[in-house]
Amino acid sequence: MDAQKKSYKLDHDLIFKLASMHCTYEEIADCVGTSVSTLQKRFKNLIEKGKAEGKKSLRRAQFEKALAGDARMLILSLIHISEPK
Repeated sequence: MDAQKKSYKLDHDLIFKLASMHCTYEEIADCVGTSVSTLQKRFKNLIEKGKAEGKKSLRRAQFEKALAGDARMLILSLIHISEPK
């Protein structure tokens, strides 16, 4: 008797959204009802894109606050600018 594969669809939009919020693989797997290994095999690129989008959104928000005069964001911006590449 052949073992049958479990077939189900995972919500790509939810995976991307959770990744953009910097959730871990474990947290994403728990939310969408799959294993970490399935996420790593099938959704690694989507998760990496989501995390990159999250970083970009966070930087944009920090930049806007810095331009509005938020001293904490100005300091963070100066630290970021002065870091060697």
